[in-house]
Amino acid sequence: MFARRAASTNRLSLPQVTSTTRRAYAISVKEHIPLEGKAYPRVFTGKKNFQYNWYTRILSSTHNGSPLIILHHEDFSANRLKKLRSDIATAARKYYDAQIRKASLDSPKPITDADIPTLTVIRTSVFGAALRAHSGINLQDVEKMVNNTPGNYAVLQFPPLDPPLLSAVLRAMDRSVPPRPPKSPEQIAKEEAAKKADPEQPGRRVKRSRPELVPDLKVIGALIEGKVFLPQGLKDVAELPTLDTLRAQIIGLLSAPGAQIAGVLGQAAGGQLARTLEGLKKALEEEQSESLRGRTPICNASLLGHLGRVRSDCINAKESRGLKPNAYDRPRLKGDILGLGEYFMSN
Repeated sequence: MFARRAASTNRLSLPQVTSTTRRAYAISVKEHIPLEGKAYPRVFTGKKNFQYNWYTRILSSTHNGSPLIILHHEDFSANRLKKLRSDIATAARKYYDAQIRKASLDSPKPITDADIPTLTVIRTSVFGAALRAHSGINLQDVEKMVNNTPGNYAVLQFPPLDPPLLSAVLRAMDRSVPPRPPKSPEQIAKEEAAKKADPEQPGRRVKRSRPELVPDLKVIGALIEGKVFLPQGLKDVAELPTLDTLRAQIIGLLSAPGAQIAGVLGQAAGGQLARTLEGLKKALEEEQSESLRGRTPICNASLLGHLGRVRSDCINAKESRGLKPNAYDRPRLKGDILGLGEYFMSN
């Protein structure tokens, strides 16, 4: 009896399996080294085959404009994940209700489950295989986004791109799972000392205690229309207006040059053209005054030619009536361009 009791006291107690002791892998998009005896490409069976086809359909939806946000999560229990899904759905429904009230539609479109973003916890190995087999995605950008970060991953699938909805859901996730505060040096030193310390009662089984889990959620990046967006790029997309507003802005930018040209032509046909002609008239009057003072004016050849044709027409009209033309048969239009020609024709 005493031997059994001694053996029971010397029994080793295994540490509790927590999220920090479980195996966790990063999403790998690199091609694996081919092994002998295995067929390539790899074919999944059973549950993995179902997951592979599921992830392939999710990735295919990104080419239709549906954003796919990749999340890294830690220390989430089942109830905590359920609450996170509920908070995401509530934020999406509030956004849709606000849009319906703003549009004041009599028969609004009903909100379906397809309009609510879907959170899916993924298996990193199978998801990485689906990424490698999916065309149209830059795997180098995906590798840069993941950055070999091990742990648990999830994806958040959205309906077709709506930046305000994206912004509302991101804010709801920040409120539901606030950022985990970093540990102070004192806390780190205390944890290390507790790991190295001797048990309080040597030889007895350590009482099992469930640690208090503090969940953590980080946005790794996103896939939108086959392109990879880092967290900052995703925030920039979420700050954009709706697609209808963006289309209206693009149409305005394209039609702006034509409207500016029309405005310039309209101004030139009115006041600016009148001022231009007025300035030309003043310049010609100044040249006429200079010529009367004995200076040689600077004359345009085309203007002299026009004035000569006018004088010739006047002489021909007088001869057709049987009258003899004289030196004063020329147009007398003072205050106009032809008035300046009187001086040129008389010399």
